[in-house]
Amino acid sequence: MARLQGRRVALWGWGREGRAAYRAIREHLPHLPLTLFCSDGEAAEVRAAGDPLLEVETAADAVRLGAFDVVVKSPGISPYKPEAMAAARQGTRFVGGTALWFAAHADAAGVAGNVVCVTGTKGKSTTTSLLAHLLRAGGHATALAGNIGLPLLEVLDPQPAPEYWAIELSSYQTGDVAASGVRPQVAVALNVFPEHLDWHGSHERYVADKLRLLGEGRPRIAVLNANDPILSALHLPESEVRWFGGRDGWHLREDALYRGDRFVMDTLALPLPGRHNRGNLCAVLTAIEALGLDAAALAPHAATFRPLPNRLQTLGARGGLTYVNDSISTTPHASLAALDVFRGRRVALLVGGHDRGLPWDEFAAAMRTCAPLAIITMGQNGPCIHALLAPLAAECGFVLGAAADLADAMRQASDALAGDGVVLLSPGAPSFGAYRDYVARGRHFAELAGFDPDSISAIPGLGVG
Repeated sequence: MARLQGRRVALWGWGREGRAAYRAIREHLPHLPLTLFCSDGEAAEVRAAGDPLLEVETAADAVRLGAFDVVVKSPGISPYKPEAMAAARQGTRFVGGTALWFAAHADAAGVAGNVVCVTGTKGKSTTTSLLAHLLRAGGHATALAGNIGLPLLEVLDPQPAPEYWAIELSSYQTGDVAASGVRPQVAVALNVFPEHLDWHGSHERYVADKLRLLGEGRPRIAVLNANDPILSALHLPESEVRWFGGRDGWHLREDALYRGDRFVMDTLALPLPGRHNRGNLCAVLTAIEALGLDAAALAPHAATFRPLPNRLQTLGARGGLTYVNDSISTTPHASLAALDVFRGRRVALLVGGHDRGLPWDEFAAAMRTCAPLAIITMGQNGPCIHALLAPLAAECGFVLGAAADLADAMRQASDALAGDGVVLLSPGAPSFGAYRDYVARGRHFAELAGFDPDSISAIPGLGVG
């Protein structure tokens, strides 16, 4: 924060991350002039707050952005936007709140020594939350924050300080760790699939940005999935690499958890829906070992873990139908993983949402062997998914419907199941356009199914515990 003093500084974005950055800067630099770039609707709210040193603008073009030394950017705003790239060429430095937090938590050697960062295309929220749960079960005060729902700048300096930090990072934030110049003690990478192509611009850039946490971030210890082809091919000369998923480390044999050749426990009854989530327990235990703790002693505490909302969340049953909320699913791979959880049951799958260019060909090919009873498409990319699946529906024997919206999709799903089965919302696409975010989509799904949306939305354990 101190390095912002005397510089021309702007904020770009007024979501929760933007507001957290503003409060943190104001707390440390109360007299620093700031400019905020935000939407027209947000501008009125900000001006009403009456900060005389905060100028509000609604046009973040290349000229205006280029007038600043530093722009503190919200994660959802891509640095690959033309106006951002033009301003960067003029010398403007774009950073996020994650970079500011890491810069404030470096020791003398430039290491955030009690920090575990978790990233991956799928499963990172559950993995980060499970890590915090097990550490706390072992008596260690642990902060749970980051992309999971609590911006790091909202917990910049908690008192008393936690013993460990469990931090989720999206691909929007991994570069911030590299930009901070601070090395996390442990970085966990679960998997890499195509996602967020609209933000990154291409699959290649998405992969490169995701892996910046491991390469440029130079963690002391990198915990990697031995079964992921991209991660297993990495060479990280500045990090000690520890693998999970392979037979030498923490791994599953069917539903049994092993550490090398030593059986530890059965995982089938754990509150971790899906084999992929139980597999991520192996990542958590490997990270705990990397911290120098007894992972085997903490593993049984996974039995008391509380699953996160919007992630293969069983809401309950109504009229013979079980409703499952997997609104966090924003890739076709995630939808396939969700289907695998309910293999052998009568399922109506609701897919589709914002179209950001991800291919659905692999999903369609999988329907030849693992199609549910019904697939209902919806949203902006619904027609494209429907057209891809149409030739397969009769051949593979599943019902294919096209819905105008979520309510229509749920009606069609109910009709197809005829009072017996699972209505599975696993869209494989973001919610933008129809909903503010995946949480709002999940809440609407719960409401339409007859459940209280407030009771299913809270993420347990955020902050220091």
